[in-house]
Amino acid sequence: MKTKLLIFKTVSNYLSFTKAAEQLFISQPAISKTIRNLEEKYKTTLFLRKRNSIELTNDGKAFLLYANKILEIYAEMENQFLHKNETVPDLINFGVSTTLANYIMPKVIAKFRIQFPKTKFEITTGNSDDIEELILSQKLNFGIIEGKNTNRKLQFNKFIKDEIVLVTNAKNKTFKKGIINLKVLQEIPIIMREMGSGTKEIVFEYLHKQNIKKLNTVVTLNSTEAIKNYLLNSDNYAFISIHAISEDLINNKLKIIDVKDLTIERWFYFVSRTGYQSNLMSFFEKYTLNNYNF
Repeated sequence: MKTKLLIFKTVSNYLSFTKAAEQLFISQPAISKTIRNLEEKYKTTLFLRKRNSIELTNDGKAFLLYANKILEIYAEMENQFLHKNETVPDLINFGVSTTLANYIMPKVIAKFRIQFPKTKFEITTGNSDDIEELILSQKLNFGIIEGKNTNRKLQFNKFIKDEIVLVTNAKNKTFKKGIINLKVLQEIPIIMREMGSGTKEIVFEYLHKQNIKKLNTVVTLNSTEAIKNYLLNSDNYAFISIHAISEDLINNKLKIIDVKDLTIERWFYFVSRTGYQSNLMSFFEKYTLNNYNF
């Protein structure tokens, strides 16, 4: 049951069977079959299937609340028994890039402290370049960042896969079919992250592969939350991590606009200085991998 609920939650987050299959490394037919089985078992429709998209029904939204509660119980049970003999320090300090700091790591750390309430955290947040520099200068020993794993002075271990999608206000009716081409992409008003942002770097890396050197950037902001709040009050567009907008998609505040011939994917990484070894780092990596999705 745990696996079925995790599949349902992932589909709910991405609002896409295809994206959920890629994230979970299983086939799309297996994803579709699991959702059908859940709908049959509970005698309801969890998703409305449209031509190019899906959305949660009211029953689907209610089911998601229960799924989250049950998955949290699974996580607590595993943490209680799998890590009961672990010795952890009184303080853990590390760096986290902005997207992870806002949308993924708070849940992990909150769960950690339920099990290990004596442990305190000091977390440094910033864009990926900032965190890398702090690690290289030995002001931090490790971190979790977005971006590219190209610096040979650092070692990278994969955490989770991410996709950066083009989003806009759900009330924006400009592109009724929900899809545009690359030419139109260069014309629409874009809200972009600041220089040094891992999100911005990866977006332009993919755009350059399509011979796109410039977008119609009308505003630059230094956080995803600021961009989301801007979008809620405009009909502009922005490239944002799918992990940052899952609740906004579910609540019909934002929507994804597909860009034909453009898929922007990246990994989030655990990062440390090359050769650096730490039992604490290894333990926290394993804990994070086991708990980020719940």
